[in-house]
Amino acid sequence: MPLTELIKLRHDLHENPEIAGQETHTAERILGFIDKLKPDHIIQNLGGTGLAFIFEGKKPGPRLLFRAELDALPIHETGKPSYKSKLSGKAHLCGHDGHMVIICGLAEKLAAQRPENGEVVLLFQPAEETGEGAKRILEDPNYDRIQPDYAFALHNLPGFPLHQVVVRQDTFAAGSVGLTISLTGKTSHAAHPDAGINPAAAIAQMIQVLPKLTEKVRSFTLVTVIHAELGSLAFGTSAGKGSLSLTIRAFDQDDLDRLKTLITKEAESISKSEKLECNFSFVESFAVSKNDPHAAEIAKGAFKELGLDQIEKEEPFRWSEDFGLFSQSCPSYLFGLGSGESCPQLHEPSYDFPDELIETGVRIFEGIVRKVNG
Repeated sequence: MPLTELIKLRHDLHENPEIAGQETHTAERILGFIDKLKPDHIIQNLGGTGLAFIFEGKKPGPRLLFRAELDALPIHETGKPSYKSKLSGKAHLCGHDGHMVIICGLAEKLAAQRPENGEVVLLFQPAEETGEGAKRILEDPNYDRIQPDYAFALHNLPGFPLHQVVVRQDTFAAGSVGLTISLTGKTSHAAHPDAGINPAAAIAQMIQVLPKLTEKVRSFTLVTVIHAELGSLAFGTSAGKGSLSLTIRAFDQDDLDRLKTLITKEAESISKSEKLECNFSFVESFAVSKNDPHAAEIAKGAFKELGLDQIEKEEPFRWSEDFGLFSQSCPSYLFGLGSGESCPQLHEPSYDFPDELIETGVRIFEGIVRKVNG
């Protein structure tokens, strides 16, 4: 199928974005495209709206998995492509539309020439942006049918030259988790705050103390205060409830877990000293994306054969990717593909995936398949 058809598919996906957990029509569009290529097996409703397509070789061999993401973002698009999002407040501003189409292009290559041995699984994962999709996929009973020997994924990267491959040994992207600390005291009249228990002092103390707990962890960690709430706008009332929300990041999974423990213990201590009830809610949990050395060797061999420019990044990216959870369950490799030095950054309202990357991504993934599966 000509490249123009893949570009047309991306533009169609871009016009009709669906956010995490709502990717029903997106999955149907992908199913309609790949079903015509006659994969050997199709698994639907994997981890929710997820899809897996299996292409089998003639002989036994390794099973490779290539992952793309189905979901868009709940952000209003301000760019003006001819295929701009038709849905207000929803847009493909991270490039998942492009990632999906690259995997669809790989499906075309596999349909034209099946692997000699083993199996290739093309996985379309829901809810990447919220850190929920990978967990749902891995916990789905049907995942046993596609448990791979190696898993691969790419992410386009604005700020790097178009088509440049960005690689990292070991950790590629940070793990992160959102934490909301809910505090309950006692509401009272503002004229008699001593008759109540106001969480204000505890919240103020936590804002100062919790981010500094990174000093007790050996590698890079970061605690960012993202939201605080106290009582309501009632000038006659001293607040009895409040909350503080943080994002916790680390380049090492053990350090991320340790920092979570340090923060909850310190928050409990502060709450106790202020006579407050304290509860914790963790959301949007992303595991550290850690690259396997053997998977890296396979991928780098494909990069070299294609003559692609490569750059080794000095430190991991601080943002997180849900692919990290796959890296904890099997040997995995995540790499970046430059989308242009002047390309708007990911999640910016004016961002748009460069169509020029589609062919490059397909060639890389096909190169990996041919090196392993023939």
